Amino acid sequence: MLATYRWRLDPETLREVVDEPDEFRTIRRRLTEKLGAAVDNRSRARLLSLRAVVSRLLGELDDALADGRLALTYAEATGELRRTAVAQARLAHVLRWRGEFAEADRLFAEANSTELPDRLRAALHEHAGRSCYDQGRLMEACHHFERALDLRGDGDPELQARIRLSLDAVAERVAETGFGPYPRSREEVLERDRPPVPARDGDLWGFADPDGDMVVAAEYAEAQSFREGLAWVRRPETDRWSLVDLAGATVLGPAYPVVRPFTDGLAWVSDGASGWVAIDATGEVIVPHGFADVRPFHRGVAVVRREGWGAVDSNGRIVVPTRYHGFATVLADGRYVDGFTDEGLAVVDVAGRRGVVDRTGKVLVPPTHPAVVIHPVAFLVDDGTGHWGALDRRGEPLIDPVHRDRDEVVAEIERLLTDTHPVL
Repeated sequence: MLATYRWRLDPETLREVVDEPDEFRTIRRRLTEKLGAAVDNRSRARLLSLRAVVSRLLGELDDALADGRLALTYAEATGELRRTAVAQARLAHVLRWRGEFAEADRLFAEANSTELPDRLRAALHEHAGRSCYDQGRLMEACHHFERALDLRGDGDPELQARIRLSLDAVAERVAETGFGPYPRSREEVLERDRPPVPARDGDLWGFADPDGDMVVAAEYAEAQSFREGLAWVRRPETDRWSLVDLAGATVLGPAYPVVRPFTDGLAWVSDGASGWVAIDATGEVIVPHGFADVRPFHRGVAVVRREGWGAVDSNGRIVVPTRYHGFATVLADGRYVDGFTDEGLAVVDVAGRRGVVDRTGKVLVPPTHPAVVIHPVAFLVDDGTGHWGALDRRGEPLIDPVHRDRDEVVAEIERLLTDTHPVL
């Protein structure tokens, strides 16, 4: 019902206008009834975040905020990228209406992963633009509206109409107040502090702040960049690396001759003979297996090689057996991922044939295809004769391999999704 509702925006506030509140109270009552029977995290995340949408539209923002925060907790527990992004966006929309813009903007930015479908990313930019409009950040609002049009403008006349109305509102306000502050970077929206960077002073290395001032004295023969507030450094008198914090204090003394940066709270280290192990910031070995090759941890899982390639989780458990010849994950936008996507998917290789596994080790697509590309809602597959088709996310046939070009398959997927409107 919410997906088919034709929203009307107030031309001055750029907020949705509800003409029949009783209809939305009925929807909320039905959502509440469904919540009584929902026991799994996915269902509760969806129903609570939808109820937050309805309460917001009815102006009951305290109830909307409580539902939105609880929905995000359930969504994050599923580990699903799209479900979490939608819950973040619905909560951000509530926060925007409450005037809590810093958290709203941060959630919109966190939600907008390049691995999401374009129609959802366009909606996220549109709503982030409206939040900037409320704050008088009108140049930044225009940037978001432009990005929404770049993603979906050609195929969504309703989006075009809403953006046109939004730009008219921006133009009127600009005439009164100007464009406002200069647009922020994504890092500024996410309120990420820029850590010191390695800097040389004479023959030794230290760390300098963004202004170029040395904040950690130059007393190291080598220094790696900070990751998660920690950096590996090597003093001139040893061939082993130490770990220091942002203030330059030693967290872990000289221990390993070969080290890699921290990700997800773990760093791969090696003594050069026994293979790679993963340690935490205290130096405790968390993953002790001694792998021949490793990739960084990402969202709780890392690609590793023993006799073959597989994956290990942050507790040291082998979650994908080390039997594959390689991990070669390609996304529909042309990017290459060294391991698993944010969504927890990876393309694996067995003797030149590709398939798909998830971060739990479940095989979604058997490795029988010459090429597999991960699309936000499907898997693009090559039949070996230069023809492309698609499988759905269960690995079942979706589009027959009759297309000469991958872009033709993507266009057909878009046509299949024509009636899908993200409800934020």
